[in-house]
Amino acid sequence: MVRATARHILVKTEQACLDLKKQIEGGADFAALAKSHSQCPSGQRGGDLGTFGRGQMVKEFDTACFDGDVGVVQGPVKTQFGFHLLEVTKRA
Repeated sequence: MVRATARHILVKTEQACLDLKKQIEGGADFAALAKSHSQCPSGQRGGDLGTFGRGQMVKEFDTACFDGDVGVVQGPVKTQFGFHLLEVTKRA
């Protein structure tokens, strides 16, 4: 079974998500932004979600994690929880 290791930042609005993505693309540290902006408890771990298999996350998040490129910040990804930036750091 394929497993992914990922981190994310969860915010309430698409605009906040886009603003954070722009900062990351400009060189800002993903983990630092997660710690200061993410509304998910994982933010305190730099957004680290650990390792998980397909089907363990909500559909939109799952699709982005298993169909997107490794090492590329993806998003905004809208789920029932809000808007996410996510980065798959490993998939095997």
